[in-house]
This record gives sequence, C-alpha cells and structure tokens, in this order.
Amino acid sequence: MPAHSRDLPVWTLAAASLGTGVPVALLCVVRSEGSSPGRQGFKMAVTASAVAGSIGGGIMEHKWVELARQRLQNAEITPLLRPQIHRREAAADRSGMMCSGEQEVLLLPLTTLDLFTVTAIEQALQTHMPSAFELSAGGLRHTGPAGFSGFYDYTPGPSWRYRERLGLRDQLTIVGGGHVSLALSRVLAQLDFELTVLDDRSDLPTLDANTFAHHQRRISYDNIRAEIPENPHQYVVVMTVGYRSDAVVLRQLLGRPYRYLGVMGSAAKVAELRRVLREEGFAAEALERLRGPIGVAINSRTPEEIAISVAAELIGVRNCHPERSEGTYQERKEQ
Repeated sequence: MPAHSRDLPVWTLAAASLGTGVPVALLCVVRSEGSSPGRQGFKMAVTASAVAGSIGGGIMEHKWVELARQRLQNAEITPLLRPQIHRREAAADRSGMMCSGEQEVLLLPLTTLDLFTVTAIEQALQTHMPSAFELSAGGLRHTGPAGFSGFYDYTPGPSWRYRERLGLRDQLTIVGGGHVSLALSRVLAQLDFELTVLDDRSDLPTLDANTFAHHQRRISYDNIRAEIPENPHQYVVVMTVGYRSDAVVLRQLLGRPYRYLGVMGSAAKVAELRRVLREEGFAAEALERLRGPIGVAINSRTPEEIAISVAAELIGVRNCHPERSEGTYQERKEQ
C-alpha cells in the first residue's frame, strides 16, 4: 500500500488514546533554524505509556516526553511554548544538545473535546484530503487548505499561531514504469513524497506490481505536460523505455518550474539528448538545469542500487535551500 505522511502515527495514537479516555499531549516543533535536530513540523503524541513520532531525538526529546507526562499526570491543560537552543554556551533554554541550531517546541495537552478534530485530521491524512490544522492558545482546529501560503506558517509573540497543511508537501512524478521505477517507488514511499507513475504501455507487469505509488496512470507521452502540475514542490524523474520517448517527454517539460527535472541514462545518452535538444532550439539555461545522469556516484548497477542513488540525490535537492540548488548541472557536480 502507498505510504502515508510520517505524521499519521502521531494522530492515530492521539485519536485512539482520546477515544478510550487516555490523556495525551501533542508536541510540535513550530520553528527551527540552523542545525536543529528537530525541524519545523516534527511532532509527537505522548501518553503515560506510549509515544509516536519525534521532535528531534536525544536528551532534548527525552526531557520533553517526561515533561509532557508530568503535565498530563497533573492535569495541566495550559499550552507551553519554549525555545530550545542547541549550544552549550547558551545563557538559557539549553536543550542539552550541541548541534548549533535551535527550535521552538509547543506542548499542547489534548482533551476528549479534541477527539472529533483529531479524528478528522487522521482521516484527512489517510485519504490525502487537502486541509490544514491550526495550533494556538485557544487549542487545536482543523481548517480548510486556504488562508496561508507555503506548507507551514508560524506567527510568534503573545498571540502566537502555528498552521500546517496536512499531507505530503512534495510530489514526485516518475515518467516510466519499468524495473528502476518500481525500485525507486519502493524507496521513496518511505520518504514523504506523494508518488505518481506514468507510462504509455498498456501491458506492463512492473507498473501493475507497483503498490507503492499513490497514483498510476497510463497516458500518451505526447500530452505529458498536462499530466504533471507545475509547482515548486514537484520533482520529475524521466526513465522511459528508451532514448526516443525520453526526448518526447523532455521536449514538453524542459524549462518548466519544477524543483527537480532529471533523466536516467548513461553519460553518453544524456549528452546526446542535450545535443539534440540544443540543436532544436531549447535554451541553454533549461538544458543546464536538467539533471543527468541522475543519482549520486556510487557505481550503482542493479535497479535497487540505482534507486538508492537517485533517492539520495532527490533528498539532497529537497534539503538544500532553493537558492543554493540553482546553477548549472556541471557547477553542481563540481561542488
């Protein structure tokens, strides 16, 4: 089955606990910067005997779990919002870690009054329904997807408010449903990508066997551009059955505002694709932004090894600041 958001176990534990009258607290990283082990959006559900999720691990997480359990035992329902500075020399709010970054953690006890909202959030994650939730001094709310840009939104200060869209922020479209596509889907299903696999072949066993993708469609490559939404969280990997169909796809996708566009193949094949597309008049900038051969250099041979190398490159692009991922393909290789 396709993977859900890594947050689903958090809300599932919260819903199950509240449904049986077990007190539960929500921990959420509402802000992070630098080398913080807990990133914005990391969260946990904590009961007296169980936890789900993570806010960064280590001694810091241990202390927050114990604090949450103490407040649950004392029936304290007031939210607690506190910075955590990961530097030994910090004058206050030291986390006990030395990562040099910092994060701000919210501890929000939930009550049975929150059960309906928590269940709605859980169902939205299970069904990939577009929506959002909001945390504030007034508690937890499930809201519509509109009202703020980006995936996370935090307003600090006395009237603090944290908002987050539900589901998977990043979408990956794999054009081609062969053996490497299947292996790549298996890896990326665990990495918070909403996966779509497209192919033009009517009878393809590896596409039928791909239970990891959220969406599968058999389409015509002649109209591929209409099949892939254009947004800054869209990643596209082209690995069709051969050179000619790769070229058909790339002619329609080059220059589009995707976060990542790459094509699988040998260095010779990709160089030939670039040469032909350049002669057809495609802009040098668009060709420079095309990644290929894709994958980190680990001398990969099998579909599974290639999948891991490509997944590593995708993670690197996603975790790099967008401004740092600019530049030509050759410049990126030399960095």
